[in-house]
Amino acid sequence: MTAAWRQHPRLEGRFHVDHPDDLQVLVHEGGPRLTDRRPELVWVRVTACHGDVFTARVLNQPHQLKTVNEGAEVRFIAPTGGEHLLQVREQYLRERADWVIGPCSRCGLDELFDAPSELIAKVFPNVPASARMDAFSAFCGACGGVQLVQHKDFRQDEGEGPDEQTEQQSPGKKWWQFWK
Repeated sequence: MTAAWRQHPRLEGRFHVDHPDDLQVLVHEGGPRLTDRRPELVWVRVTACHGDVFTARVLNQPHQLKTVNEGAEVRFIAPTGGEHLLQVREQYLRERADWVIGPCSRCGLDELFDAPSELIAKVFPNVPASARMDAFSAFCGACGGVQLVQHKDFRQDEGEGPDEQTEQQSPGKKWWQFWK
């Protein structure tokens, strides 16, 4: 019986030619706001998939990461933007559906290394826990570019965005596009 992940369209062309369950995944200890450790590409052996989330065993020891080790089980996804498959954690997977993550301004990665709640707590420590953040920017964990993270329920046209005068002053830009 063939493993289902071998035919998964998001993994097509990524497997090692001699080892049909092995591929490379970008593993990490969090993004640049939460750690100073850089992500690393490691070889993993895929052991399961549930939809678009895959489980694998790490086949080689990362050089400078302390929380990801050879033999460890990791979960990963195949982002639609960016170059590499990306390790994810449970908290990120739980929160991901509530957010729209814009592609990185440099590499196009459209996923985060950290759960949005972790980033909000770190970047905005004085925001009450009961408050809902509508949108914020994040640094890409892969290259350091900028990503816009917007809550899926945020509607600029419901009066939560800028007023008409601001829109008229900067035609062609959204309220959050200050870098263009």
